[in-house]
Amino acid sequence: MSPEAVARSRADLLALTPEALAALTNRGLVKRAAKEVDQVPPAVELDPDGTVRGRFADAIVTSLPTGGLDAGSCSCGANGTCRHLVALVLAYQRQGSDARAGDDADPTVAAPAEDAGEPAAAVADWSPGSFTDEMLATRIGTRLLAAARRAEHAGYVARVRRASATDPVPQVELSTATVRFLVPHDLGFVHTDVVAGARDDVIALAVWAFRVADATVPGVPEAQVEVGGVTVAGMRRTGLEPALELADAVLRDGAVHLGPGISAVIADVRRQLDAAGLRWPLLAVDDLAGQLAAYHDRSTRYRPDAVAGLLAELHARHRAVANAGASPRSRVLGTEEPAETPLRRVRLDSLGCRVRAIGDERVAEVFFAHADSATVLVLRRAWTGAVDGPTLANRRVGGATLGALGNGVVVTESAIRSANRTIRLATSRVAQTTVGPSPGLWGSLPRAVTVTNLAVLSAELTALPPAVVRPRVEAELVRAVQIAEIRSLRYSPGQQRLDAVVADQAGNTATITATHAAVTPGRLDTIAATLRGAHGPVRYVSGAVRRTGGELLVDPFAFAVDGRLVVPDLAPAHSGAAVEEIESSGSDALADTVREQLALLAEVAHRGFAHLPTTFTDRLRGSAHTLSTVGLPRIGDAVERFAGRLGPDRGEEVARAWVDAYLRLSLAAELC
Repeated sequence: MSPEAVARSRADLLALTPEALAALTNRGLVKRAAKEVDQVPPAVELDPDGTVRGRFADAIVTSLPTGGLDAGSCSCGANGTCRHLVALVLAYQRQGSDARAGDDADPTVAAPAEDAGEPAAAVADWSPGSFTDEMLATRIGTRLLAAARRAEHAGYVARVRRASATDPVPQVELSTATVRFLVPHDLGFVHTDVVAGARDDVIALAVWAFRVADATVPGVPEAQVEVGGVTVAGMRRTGLEPALELADAVLRDGAVHLGPGISAVIADVRRQLDAAGLRWPLLAVDDLAGQLAAYHDRSTRYRPDAVAGLLAELHARHRAVANAGASPRSRVLGTEEPAETPLRRVRLDSLGCRVRAIGDERVAEVFFAHADSATVLVLRRAWTGAVDGPTLANRRVGGATLGALGNGVVVTESAIRSANRTIRLATSRVAQTTVGPSPGLWGSLPRAVTVTNLAVLSAELTALPPAVVRPRVEAELVRAVQIAEIRSLRYSPGQQRLDAVVADQAGNTATITATHAAVTPGRLDTIAATLRGAHGPVRYVSGAVRRTGGELLVDPFAFAVDGRLVVPDLAPAHSGAAVEEIESSGSDALADTVREQLALLAEVAHRGFAHLPTTFTDRLRGSAHTLSTVGLPRIGDAVERFAGRLGPDRGEEVARAWVDAYLRLSLAAELC
């Protein structure tokens, strides 16, 4: 068949760039295929139905019908897309290029891939929103299309990026996947970062997101849109009603007086929330069940303030949706989040490790930057026994040591991501996982993960909704912060705390603050030595960021120095650099007052308002007076109203008044 006929028949293959082929397979496979085509190209034939066939010198035969690389077959016997299929595409493109060279005037012939300037403008004119539901059903099947419809009914948020001259591939960022449409008008060449076939419903979600963007913000290069969902303004029901009844029952009787029947109630509530796809309330109920079980077992994991916070959170999420708050319903309730998502081959850059002691358990968390989704994921593992971080560094997790994971770069085909952004590495004989040392080049990570301007970070923290209605994701505020200058390094022996003031290139400052713990004996010495330059110039610090009293604080997980990472929690104890000792400057009186009153209200969740002693009302009124005295009169009034509603037959009124007071106090604690 002539090269001209080849060029006109499979424009989808001609549109595939080397970058698109690498996304659909991997870069090494594309390089091997290109080398093979350069040496001995296969003989290419085109069937009348559009199937491209190739015969290689070693008698390997390949065929590629329409519908994408996954539809291809090869006699080599390899699983999935092999180098022969990629070589067939490259050989076909070369024939198409020859055809275009002789027929430049024919407008039906696609422009060559090398001419990256002109084609980009033409590609930008199409929208994935033009795919019909019938096309989607053909591509992903009716079962997955129905699953996507359920997600649309619940509502979800997506970020749409249209094609541009700099990036000719339109894409959609969903909560659990990024979907890229590599070839115009062809659903066979759609790339997602989840395992093929496992979550292909995200393709439909991405197409519908483009439809909404085309209708509401046409022509805007990048936009966030909310798709589907039920209009909730004026509605009384949100789907959280069973969870609210559970919360009120716990608040009435308290963790102390709950009977064994509460387990059956929790199981029923979990079932209803799971069926409705209310992921964040479901996780809150799971945590509540864990706290109640810890109290029953007399475990050190039990904390009255945690129980109180969970009860208030369930009510807060309900109110935010029922009152049509500023946050989209899908973000408040987590309706867009699947329980688990298996990922394709991914690269995970470690941002360090945190080790904690909880009773007789040791919990290690490794934080990974996932560049494709611009998020931070958490790998968590727990061990029983009185061991410390340096010892745990030698324990194995998913085929590698904890130390290697905390200091490394992971490339894996077996990662499974949960709704709350935790991941686990599944054991598989087929899927491979490799771990190598990290060079600490965090500057190449997405802007959502890195911080180069501390003023921008401060504004980002200011704009956040209250924690009780934000998505329930791990490592939400873990960032890699660029360091331009280390201004001071001081140690408070009374609090066993190390503080370092650092600045960005614009002179904005933040404080790296770390406190000694027996489970991480080398943390403070390692931080001090690193900031003193023992391992070379410090480029970045990773950690959990927060703001207290207008000051940006970083709880450090790792430092990126020249060519490596330093992870303090896994470091052995040693004598660090000499640090100037200072005494604590004293605590914040306002913050201390808010924390004290929160603890008082948390006691209600512990004891149950139906079992409070008669003197408790006086304590509440004293709290209200204290809050008014320190300049928080509205919060004081809320506590006073709660005290006034305590009584034997006013259960629902008491619960609502407690929630009002607790939410006001918890928001004040965030701002202090």
